[in-house]
Amino acid sequence: MPDTRTLALSFEVTGPPPVKTEALSLFAAGHRQANRVRTLLEAACLAAQHSGWTPLTGPVELDVTLRRPPGQRTADASTVLGGVCAVLQEKRRVASTGMTHLGVLVDVALYIDDRQLHRISYREEPAEDTSYLVRVSAIPTTD
Repeated sequence: MPDTRTLALSFEVTGPPPVKTEALSLFAAGHRQANRVRTLLEAACLAAQHSGWTPLTGPVELDVTLRRPPGQRTADASTVLGGVCAVLQEKRRVASTGMTHLGVLVDVALYIDDRQLHRISYREEPAEDTSYLVRVSAIPTTD
């Protein structure tokens, strides 16, 4: 029987992405990135629900395009990617922090673990308002 799962998911998020700049978990209640984390989780959840997405278990490709006004200060690519990746992976396995404040969003995962990331791309583009586009896709494996 052919695999009919959705193997690529793209969605846009309004505002700046979460950035990972410290050892404190992004998922800690009251973290300064909490609103950004919630916004990303909500966008990923909506996109996943519309497509019938199930978390990928094989190799993954991640593309992030940050759109921002020219001259606007932004975090560096590695902290943006670190924040986005942390939020999109399965959280219950990696976070020792209580996450009850996230409610059902704690279960939003587009893949299981960051170790699945085999290709990553990051771009910045000029725009009037800050937003970012996320695309997660399965990398076909050769059997």
